[in-house]
Amino acid sequence: MSTVREQFEARERACLSPHASFADASAGRPVYEEEDPHRTAFQRDRDRIIHCKAFRRLKRKTQVFLAPTSDHYRTRLTHTLEVMQISRTVARALFLNEDLTEAIALGHDLGHTPFGHAGEDVLGEVYESGFTHYEQSLRVVDHLERRGDRKGLNLSWEVRDGILHHSRGKAILLGLEAQGPATLEGGVMSICDAVAYMSHDIDDAIRAGVIGVGDLPPRAVKLLGATTSQRIETMVVGIIEGSRDGTLGITPDVRDAMNELRDYLYREVYPCETIDMEIRKAKKLLRELYLDLLENPTEEILTGDPGDDLARRTVDFVAGMTDDYAMRLYQTRLLPKPWKL
Repeated sequence: MSTVREQFEARERACLSPHASFADASAGRPVYEEEDPHRTAFQRDRDRIIHCKAFRRLKRKTQVFLAPTSDHYRTRLTHTLEVMQISRTVARALFLNEDLTEAIALGHDLGHTPFGHAGEDVLGEVYESGFTHYEQSLRVVDHLERRGDRKGLNLSWEVRDGILHHSRGKAILLGLEAQGPATLEGGVMSICDAVAYMSHDIDDAIRAGVIGVGDLPPRAVKLLGATTSQRIETMVVGIIEGSRDGTLGITPDVRDAMNELRDYLYREVYPCETIDMEIRKAKKLLRELYLDLLENPTEEILTGDPGDDLARRTVDFVAGMTDDYAMRLYQTRLLPKPWKL
């Protein structure tokens, strides 16, 4: 009698596109494991990511607006969930593997620093070997997270590849050839990452009063829609209709409008004084905190993996912080305490 997992795998073979990634044909894990009787390889990966500590910390990491106190601004966690939902919608319509797409989406930003890309920029400057959030995301699942006494989550090759190469969305938008995920599911996630941030960053910027609805590029709004939901739907349909025969794409009109909207964000929203002023503060905080921890390491850093040098362990420690924790630690270590009689 076949197991539940085998029935799932048979369903994939019967229902998915021949261009999809099939769980029973996975390239495997870094360390061999017996298959689970009830879950496919990609379903297990999804579950391991959801239950890891780095995933929980995403709820207190910046998306665009630093350390927001309002409940309605996006965090790195809500961004991840929105990417997952959009990615699954596209994967389902293209008859690709939804479980693989979901696992990649849930894991793609696990290596993001506190204060978003501001933190990534700082660590890239101070750490001699360089730093990118996508490489750190892979390091989190391969090295830093633990399952009991075992190092790493031991994810399948397809999920790890999708996490490492998830920043290909810009290349797809520009119609460029670029090294990207080896699977179509990873490619879907990378372009849906762009769909998500273009949609919710506009929503958050309007909420913050950085821009008004009438400031958005008129041609892009006319084609994509006047509301967040309309824009997401138009972009999703553009991806579905622009993809065929095992190749991902976007219909030309939608792609042009997406690029116009993306250019607007990078020109008018991300560098605006309201955001940039806080980013400058965050960069100063993290740079000083990193240098202080390098000179005066915590017990956690000192007792880290002996195979890593002190700088690598310090980078891992700082990258794993939430916004709130980084600010508290900075205050504790680098600001004077009021004198008590």
